Amino acid sequence: MLTHIHTASQYTMRPVWSSVLCRLLPAPFSLALRSLVLVLLCITPRCQAVQAENVTVLEGGTAEISCRLQNYDGSIVVIQNPRRQTLFFNGTRALKDDRFQMVLFSTRLVRITLTNVSVLDEGGYFCQLYTDATHHQVATLSVSVPPETPTVEVKQEAVEGGEVELTCMSPRSKPAATLRWIRNGREIAGVESQQVNAKTFSVSNTIRLPVERKDNGAALSCEAFHPALGGQKRIRHYRLDVNFAPTVRIVPPSGILREGDSLSLTCSVSGNPLPRNIQWSKINESLPERAEISGPTFQISRLSQSHNGTYLCQAQNNYGRAADHYTLLVYDNVSVTTTVPPTPTTQPITSHPATPTLLTPIFAPDPPDPGAVVETHSAVPYAVIGGVLALLVFTVICVLIVTIWCSVRQKGSYLTHEASGLDEHGEVQEAFLNGNDASQGKKEYLL
Repeated sequence: MLTHIHTASQYTMRPVWSSVLCRLLPAPFSLALRSLVLVLLCITPRCQAVQAENVTVLEGGTAEISCRLQNYDGSIVVIQNPRRQTLFFNGTRALKDDRFQMVLFSTRLVRITLTNVSVLDEGGYFCQLYTDATHHQVATLSVSVPPETPTVEVKQEAVEGGEVELTCMSPRSKPAATLRWIRNGREIAGVESQQVNAKTFSVSNTIRLPVERKDNGAALSCEAFHPALGGQKRIRHYRLDVNFAPTVRIVPPSGILREGDSLSLTCSVSGNPLPRNIQWSKINESLPERAEISGPTFQISRLSQSHNGTYLCQAQNNYGRAADHYTLLVYDNVSVTTTVPPTPTTQPITSHPATPTLLTPIFAPDPPDPGAVVETHSAVPYAVIGGVLALLVFTVICVLIVTIWCSVRQKGSYLTHEASGLDEHGEVQEAFLNGNDASQGKKEYLL
């Protein structure tokens, strides 16, 4: 049973003769004097009066309607509803409505109850006392209708980059409820409207918000306030549902992939709505026979270099399409044994006899991009050393050739000068034998 709110109404009923006397009082009499006369008259046993109390009750509750009597002498007491239908005649039920019950009938108080009150029961209930004249007072019944938890309506779907229109509604309250939107503890100003439906009010509050992808799942609440709630409030929580195109990212494996290894790729997909179908493909080729696809996961067992290529993951929803690719590079699976020297003075690293030209050091951490495999290099640069030695040998040979050539040339020049000296000596001897012609021959020789 809900709590009732009672307020006293004005009351004072008096017999008909006192009413007539009051009307016969001369006009110059002051209001105070006339009131005093009425009070004195009502002190007599013949003065009967009835008092009614106003009642406010919540819809669905129980209302108590009371009529207080003064100097009751057994006269007839009638209680009527707002439509002036007689509910009780003294203590006897007159209207067949089981919601009304006579709970007390005495010389001082007449009380009835009304259960399951509705707004249609609102109005004035008449407490009538029939004596020489009819005296009555009206007990006004007011019904308060608190709002239910409000509802939220969305005019259209929220799409990334657009706006969303949200309407909070309280379809029935009396008096009209107050609605407000709250986000992150702050009120969002909206457009309020009211409509009257019979004796109740329909209230709404509409807001418009720009939305982005980050707003998906954001929490809002609509709060309803009403005097009948006693400081409490009815709250409807709501989360934004923002639609946006998908994003796709392939999670690559770690490390270097060689023949015989297994490949496992995971396609990470987001979007609203979340794409249900994820498509795997290989650019310009068909997928390998040993490829296994399980939702977002793509696997190949026992890799070979024939599997090299670019693999594509695609997803789409009603708002767009997205894709990501991964380039697979498989290397030969070469077994290499390496020896790490304890000190610099020990023997150098030796390779496997079957592959004397390939030496593999202890591997550094995997390259940062597992999709691009980088070849490893030997710890001892034998190719560089061989090249340097070859260059040195070539240089020595060239030096030797040049030295020999210069020596041969120098010897030839010596022989030539020697021959020239012999010729000169012969000419001098011939001139000596010829006598006077010697100086002339000498000159010619000098020339």
